[in-house]
Amino acid sequence: MIVATAGHIDHGKTSLVRALTGVDADRLPEEKRRGLTIDLGFAYLPLPDGTILGFVDVPGHEKFVRNMLAGVGGIDFGLLVVAADDGVMPQTREHLAILDLLQVPRGAVAITKVDRVPEERRRAVENEVAALLKPTVLAEAPLFPLSSTTGAGVPELAAHLTRTARAMRRAAAGGGFRLAVDRCFTLHGTGIVVTGTAFAGSVRVGDRLLLSPAGHEVRVRGIHAQNRETHAARAGERCALNIAGTGLSKDAVHRGDWLVAADLHAPTDRLDAVVRLLPDAPAPLRDRTPMHLHLGAADVTARVSPLAGRRLEAGERGLVRLQLDRPIGALAGDRFVLRDQSAQHTVGGGYVLDPAPPLRGARRPERLALLGAFETNDATAALAGALDILVHGLALAPFLTARNLSESDRGALLARVPLVRIGEGDAAIAFAPAHWDVLRSEILRALGAWHERHPDSPGPDPRRLRIAMAGRPPVATFDAALAALVKAGDVRREAGWVRLPGHEAQLSSADAKLWARIEPLLDAAGLRPPRVREIAEALGLNHEPVTAALRRLARMGIVMPVADNRFFPPRALVALAHMAREAADADGGSFTAAQFKDRTGIGRNVTIQLLEFFDARGLTRREGDRRRIVGAIPDLFPDPDAPASALVTGAADTASPGQADQPRVETASAE
Repeated sequence: MIVATAGHIDHGKTSLVRALTGVDADRLPEEKRRGLTIDLGFAYLPLPDGTILGFVDVPGHEKFVRNMLAGVGGIDFGLLVVAADDGVMPQTREHLAILDLLQVPRGAVAITKVDRVPEERRRAVENEVAALLKPTVLAEAPLFPLSSTTGAGVPELAAHLTRTARAMRRAAAGGGFRLAVDRCFTLHGTGIVVTGTAFAGSVRVGDRLLLSPAGHEVRVRGIHAQNRETHAARAGERCALNIAGTGLSKDAVHRGDWLVAADLHAPTDRLDAVVRLLPDAPAPLRDRTPMHLHLGAADVTARVSPLAGRRLEAGERGLVRLQLDRPIGALAGDRFVLRDQSAQHTVGGGYVLDPAPPLRGARRPERLALLGAFETNDATAALAGALDILVHGLALAPFLTARNLSESDRGALLARVPLVRIGEGDAAIAFAPAHWDVLRSEILRALGAWHERHPDSPGPDPRRLRIAMAGRPPVATFDAALAALVKAGDVRREAGWVRLPGHEAQLSSADAKLWARIEPLLDAAGLRPPRVREIAEALGLNHEPVTAALRRLARMGIVMPVADNRFFPPRALVALAHMAREAADADGGSFTAAQFKDRTGIGRNVTIQLLEFFDARGLTRREGDRRRIVGAIPDLFPDPDAPASALVTGAADTASPGQADQPRVETASAE
């Protein structure tokens, strides 16, 4: 069990820890000189049954509340210390408010220095403290009058702490490991040591973790848990980890960092959360109010905005968006405290609902309803509620990561909640069955309507189909849904377009006859088809009807428009795409336009047109003067083994006898 002290300056917190453990938790020379706790101190008390009580001694001075906040995250027990001679003081109230905002589950109050006051004063202070506790999470906390100097009352408090520790259920070690770093130092012959409270999971010597938010990989070389050397540590323990990593230095580790399992490294600079303002908060919370956010051991400035309404009054509770000035680590359910811009007053606190909210649409009704569903700490209820609200589905990976569920817990959760899952891995999206049925029907309906409007087209490309839908689902949702429909056979995907299984594009007799004359010209030109005007001149036709026909043929996928004046047969594009891949493979994964031109021999202008077409098509991505292959050729272009004429119903039957001898096209040599 981890116990944190709380209370006003000079009320005897450090003396009480020393009376309980025999350890002086003041470790800094300045603390010794001034007799004042400045930073966190630590002490441990082994119990006869092997249980170890860990104590975090926090500073009481108002200037060091930020240090106090770094020590109370993740604790099991709050020990509020009130001196009998002073009674309740400002930091008594503020520290109690912090324990209440963090919902510390257990606690007690030590009324110290009772040897300095008469019995009447002690009883008056006890009554004052009891009234102060009444509206807080520690309303039922017992009071222990004692003197750290004489030892009176200390055994009773120690006995209570022992009973509580033995009765406390050990924290579950499920999920990935998370440790909030509150201290970092080096030891001669050992190296870098970080200390903190383990919030979740377990760790063993030899494990690899990530220092977040920086992302440095580290290896755990040694572990002390609850002040004992061990091979493993788990949630709910104070830990000191000896870590090493390539290029890692002490200066790279900061209070407020996290050591986490690799899957949990997801730095964020915005959070959606529930906040409760204290009744004595000095001002309402308005849009983009500057605050200090204390989460884990971190202290980061942020702008806080109410989401349901434009202001939050003192004593009120509401949804907020926090825009942080730098990224931190956070997960759903993490509790935090807010202090004002000057870091002089604690004004409220709450817990994280979504550590990775969308940038836009924070105040939309659907978004607010979703945050309402996330307010429960029951993952099953949260998932079921989210699926009921989100008609376009829920991205599963962020939801599951935010709740730090183990693989077995994830599987059990997904089995408990009725859902349709499409996509795999990080791209998986879950739908309520009813919402999936609606989306599926909408896609099929939109595709059928497209076929009715464009009978001469094999089908739209996916982007056009999504835009044509009434609801216009998000891109990721649509792509995953379309892939699922293709996999199920409800939709056919061919090259860059999609169609219903029963749809066949219809080509007019006139276009079929014209294509029978054009196709041999394109085939004869190989990798460098003639321009439209050159085709028209070779056929003795005006270029305008030839252009119109080629555009109709392009809608059917028979040719592909690389530029306004040049159309390629799919087989030529596939060959050129493979040459682009070969050029990239030959030079470390990317290639230049000049390398592609030299490999294909098609000339500079056509090279530029082709590469821009490949970029737009999704085959390549331009990176400065080079390009990298990012798409799969079979997904982007028709089957090159199928003759283009086979795509045209009855094309061979409509060709006239005089078309056997085609004119030769003389293409311009100037590029």
